[in-house]
Amino acid sequence: MSTKRVAAYCRVSTSDQSTGIESQIRVLKQYFEQNKIENIEFFTDEGVSGTKSSRPALDRLMTAVENDEVSSVVVYSFSRFARSTTHLLSALQIFKKKGVHFVSLTEKIDTNSAVGIAIFSILASISQLERDLIADRVKIGLANARAKGKLIGRKKMRDSDLIRKLIKAGMSYRNIANVAKCSHGSVSAERRAMKKEEAELKRKLQELAEQESKMHEATVVFPDPAS
Repeated sequence: MSTKRVAAYCRVSTSDQSTGIESQIRVLKQYFEQNKIENIEFFTDEGVSGTKSSRPALDRLMTAVENDEVSSVVVYSFSRFARSTTHLLSALQIFKKKGVHFVSLTEKIDTNSAVGIAIFSILASISQLERDLIADRVKIGLANARAKGKLIGRKKMRDSDLIRKLIKAGMSYRNIANVAKCSHGSVSAERRAMKKEEAELKRKLQELAEQESKMHEATVVFPDPAS
């Protein structure tokens, strides 16, 4: 069985100067020397933005973690490693599942320490808050778009008027699909939409009839003065 190694991750984007790859590697090496850590492999992404979800070196590191080849992951800082709190938490959850120790030197976070465990819990709460805020923004945006009359979702390509006329004429789904040049599923979807609209129209007509009946019952009949 092969010995697990320590993974050191570094990243620098094209715009970074002060925290280049060399300076990150130097700080990481100092940490390894001070703690007498050996069997290290460096994973470096150079000229890669932190906003990218897929990075060659990071992808290789995570694969090594999944394959139980890594005992610890050490990074210069959170910002060099993860693109967001949610991304960081996702990685930490994988590390925890695989029994991998995580250290961030800039923030002085060690998941084996009490503080590290507390930070993990805080990040989980922040990540959930981020997801809730994003979901709320999406809902508000969709509601605002609908209020302005904007079409939400995929544009309907089928000829609804033609399909409905053919359905009412009693044609089979296959023949309708051939004539309207659409899929069998489109014909079925249009039939469901038509049934829904018919049911809604029937409900409204029934309500209107009930309202008229109530108005008729409430009508006051005045006696004829001549009688």
